Amino acid sequence: MSPLRWIYLALAIWGAVHPMAYFVTWFRENGFDLMGMVDAWHVNAATSGLVWDLTIAAVALTVWVIAEVAVRRNWEALWAIPATFCIGLSCGLPLYLFLRTRPVT
Repeated sequence: MSPLRWIYLALAIWGAVHPMAYFVTWFRENGFDLMGMVDAWHVNAATSGLVWDLTIAAVALTVWVIAEVAVRRNWEALWAIPATFCIGLSCGLPLYLFLRTRPVT
């Protein structure tokens, strides 16, 4: 595996673990309240802007993944979509790049 693929994989793992530590901490303090977390994301204009920035980037990544899968038939790359929306863009994007750069057989 190339060094670049190792970097993408490491970033995907980091992008899954690091943000999740903050989410787990929040859930421990506030209970498993998804709507409460969404409300916390919109506590001020700065956090709302960040949420919308990440949401738009996640949608753009999803469109890109679907468009490329339709052409390249790299079905494994579809795993990046649930990773993006269930974990976060910080995991989904490097995961997609990792899956996209695999050697084609």
